[in-house]
Amino acid sequence: MELALLVNRFNVKGRLVTLVPFGNGNINDTFLAVFRNTFTETQLVLQRINRNVFPCPEQIMANMHAITLHCHEKLERDSATDRDDRVWQMPRIIKAKDGADFTVDDKGEVWRVITRILSAHGFDTAQSPEHALECGAALGHFHYLVSDMSPTAIEDPLPGFHITSGYLARYDETLEDPHARELLGASMEARRLAKYIEERRMFAVSLERAEAAGELKKRMFHGDPKVNNIMIDDFTGKGTAMIDLDTVSPGLVHMDLGDAVRSICNPAGEEELNLGKVAFDETLFLAFMRGYMKEAGSFLTDADRAYFYDAIRLLPFELGLRFFQDYLAGDRYFKVRQPGQNLNRARVQFRLCESIEARERSIRDMLRQL
Repeated sequence: MELALLVNRFNVKGRLVTLVPFGNGNINDTFLAVFRNTFTETQLVLQRINRNVFPCPEQIMANMHAITLHCHEKLERDSATDRDDRVWQMPRIIKAKDGADFTVDDKGEVWRVITRILSAHGFDTAQSPEHALECGAALGHFHYLVSDMSPTAIEDPLPGFHITSGYLARYDETLEDPHARELLGASMEARRLAKYIEERRMFAVSLERAEAAGELKKRMFHGDPKVNNIMIDDFTGKGTAMIDLDTVSPGLVHMDLGDAVRSICNPAGEEELNLGKVAFDETLFLAFMRGYMKEAGSFLTDADRAYFYDAIRLLPFELGLRFFQDYLAGDRYFKVRQPGQNLNRARVQFRLCESIEARERSIRDMLRQL
């Protein structure tokens, strides 16, 4: 079906003037649709929800409906109290002409239209401590918005996501495969990484133990708090929105915190070949945490804060484990451009984890000051 016919199934005023591919996301097919009339221009995002990642797109849309409804109502209430130093935003679902939140094409694919956050954009890396602070503020504000939303209000879109014990079990299963044993036998570096994992098995499930013991409370987390999902206002330089809400899940906010810090505080990035350049940037970290705590501090408990370091250490370990398991399994999950790419990605994440471990006292001191 033609995209122009699809987008015109939705309640949008004006004439469609352009419909082009948009963004650099790796999951959903995304297009920018621009509508105009005599007086206004409307920019919207048309997306096909990827069934290979989200087998039940209708449930993803039900989740998004619940999340955006809750957050928009809270944003409306807060706007009347002058609580914030900026206008916070969140994408809105555009209804189809039949009243549904989505439409289904003749191949059974689910399509949606959502509003675009205008006069703002994301970056692929942290640009400065000021940018890191605004990224922290945006994530903290998102956590604040969903902090009083019941984790049972949505269906888990990715069961097992950020459950480190599950990734360890999958890794152990992979080690039984002859191909994996062959890769380990042929590479001293692979054997080094395997030893690294064995030495950290106990700490890898510390957050799960804390949750099981009732020390940590399950809330809602974003699930993909990478830098380019954090929209920065073009005019003020302030964080204004978190986008890509499909991965919002019930669980521990610590997973978002650790994942965002992992991404923002390693300027070398995930693909760096020179491990000497991979290091935890404390300046970016402190700026990020100051922004985060300003927005999220009102609902976090002392126990939440006590496990921040564990989360910051865990997430690069967890991602490194996933990269390494996929390397041993034959690169089935993460896309690669050349042999050994997932092995190197694992090396980078484990080196970042080592850098965090070497700075444990400093990181804990900074966390106590916030």
